[in-house]
Amino acid sequence: MTETPFEPAPLLTDRLSHWATHRAHERAVTHVEFPEPNASGLHRTLSWQGLDARARAIGGHLRGTARAGERVALLLPQGLDYTAAFLGCLYAGVIAVPLFTPDLAGHEGRLAAVLDDCEPAHVLTDTPSLATVDRATGGRLPVTAVDALPDGPPAAELPRPAPDDVAYLQYTSGSTRSPVGVMVTHANVVANARQAVTAFDAEPGRSTTVGWLPLFHDMGLVLSVAAPVFAGFGSVLLDPVAFLERPARWLRLLGSYPGTISAAPNFAFDYCVTRVDEDEAAGLRLDRVAALLNGSEPVRPGTLDRFLGRFGPAGLAAEALCPAYGLAEATVFVTADRRDEPPRTVACDARALAAGRVEEHPGGTALLTACGRPVGQEVRIADPESGTVLGEGRVGEIQLRGPNVGAGYWKQSERTAETFREGWLRTGDLGALHDGRLLVTGRLKDLIIVDGRNHYPQDVEETVQSAVAVVRRDRLAAFQVPRGDDSPDEDLVVVAEVRRDAGADPAAVRETLAHARAAVAARHGLRLAELMLVAAGTVPRTSSGKVARAACRERFLSGALRAEAL
Repeated sequence: MTETPFEPAPLLTDRLSHWATHRAHERAVTHVEFPEPNASGLHRTLSWQGLDARARAIGGHLRGTARAGERVALLLPQGLDYTAAFLGCLYAGVIAVPLFTPDLAGHEGRLAAVLDDCEPAHVLTDTPSLATVDRATGGRLPVTAVDALPDGPPAAELPRPAPDDVAYLQYTSGSTRSPVGVMVTHANVVANARQAVTAFDAEPGRSTTVGWLPLFHDMGLVLSVAAPVFAGFGSVLLDPVAFLERPARWLRLLGSYPGTISAAPNFAFDYCVTRVDEDEAAGLRLDRVAALLNGSEPVRPGTLDRFLGRFGPAGLAAEALCPAYGLAEATVFVTADRRDEPPRTVACDARALAAGRVEEHPGGTALLTACGRPVGQEVRIADPESGTVLGEGRVGEIQLRGPNVGAGYWKQSERTAETFREGWLRTGDLGALHDGRLLVTGRLKDLIIVDGRNHYPQDVEETVQSAVAVVRRDRLAAFQVPRGDDSPDEDLVVVAEVRRDAGADPAAVRETLAHARAAVAARHGLRLAELMLVAAGTVPRTSSGKVARAACRERFLSGALRAEAL
């Protein structure tokens, strides 16, 4: 058998079995724990043979407790057991539902809603989480601690699902609606893993993924599990909390392995700049970083500049910064910038962009970051109302098709028909094609429309946080609300969290609020009806860290938000 990471294989478990045979004792996945605040990290590793054995043990156990096609919920902490549990579900032919332990703060309601929707036949967890999981499920479901299972049967004795069978349900993060499960088939996940591997020219021996994104998140699952298993290179995991506590942990791991590939939302790059000082940055080695994907939310050019300015002296190449675009309905990966050139910022005429045209201009004030070209799939821009395909430089709905596009939404036939239409996935995102690259401008449902002109909430939010020093960066939401008194017009509102170290001088706060209104008027020609300052942690966010504008708007309208007293 020729040993190549790109040979055709219809199932991800075929690839796992292959590497378990041909690279039995090489490192497959490593989980780095930080039991002490200042510790360098405790590395726990599974070889390809060990990972395959753990996955088969779980798969063999599930064959006796769940039928093919039934759902199995993964309520596990980040780590080796999570990786093995997901692959074990694929071996068993059940539908995995990647979730999180019930103690994830702020997401108790979401967990209950997802469990109610997917109706699992079984729950997988680990021994330390057993009691918490049992309480959360009310003892109504069979629960197995995967770390206590004995060895399983040979892979050949496990059932073989069809490529078009559903492999797992990827529940959306819920930034604009209640979470729904995207049905990802075995063929979808293999196709998307192949696309990601091809885009970044990854291969065993010279590539390693390093990820802190949770494995219940689409990018975390594909980049840290599916792509490495498909291509046979190593994966290194750390817990999201470990990153938030000390982001330098992630950066140090990026420099500890060959050809590291990783991904994070835009806010995480700014977070690194604010939490890693120059002295700590000087001790990093980032010349081994091959690609850092910036996706999951609009990519800000200023963020890329600040990140490169802070960590470029540590060896980080500009070419390693790769703005990307993806969504759960496409498994995850859609486009990414190339690794042989630095990110490209397109300076656009703001008036033309508001009218739906991308017109590049040297003095343009609307700055957009190119998110690269598609790999192995088609992307087009269409008018969201008429469906007419638009030419280059026109802003419309991003639509795509390819082997990675999911099979639809779980138990949501009407929504599936609306979104997965005539072979094309309607993403609900707005963007344009420019020189063959994708420019993402925002969410269709988040769009602020005043006097027939389009304004993007992230641009208004950037203006406010730049004008008001007390506002926490990337912790604010701009949206429209009814004006009242039977008026057909709507008012612009911004809800913003206050920095924890902000002073309590009311006069200074009033002055900064005036600056915000003036800045929004000057930059966007909009009247800011209200800027509500709220306590840190108030603005709702999705499980992947994005601001949930629709949820924030609902809380504002219901009166659930309380202004911070300064």
